[in-house]
Amino acid sequence: MKVVAVTACPTGVAHTYMAQEAIEKECRKRGYEFKVETQGSMGIENELEQEEVDAADVVILAVAISIEGEERFEEKMDAGKVIQIDPGEVIKHPESVLDKAEKL
Repeated sequence: MKVVAVTACPTGVAHTYMAQEAIEKECRKRGYEFKVETQGSMGIENELEQEEVDAADVVILAVAISIEGEERFEEKMDAGKVIQIDPGEVIKHPESVLDKAEKL
């Protein structure tokens, strides 16, 4: 399974990077391909290309603020392949988020 994600929180510090780590760790455990873009205090890091988004089976938007480049995910949203969730939930329950992703 290929997973792409964006993490972002209001201050762009702790939760942004903790959510990234939680997603990456759970994906590694399950043997998934993954890439996580962060939109934090350092700006956009590990930016997702449109081809990567198009090739993904699921998109996880672990965001508590509006993000740059959200239009990249419109096609996946229309197809019902996007999970929008608070970064804190991903940090606490990455397993359930990826369980949900598998069912999309």
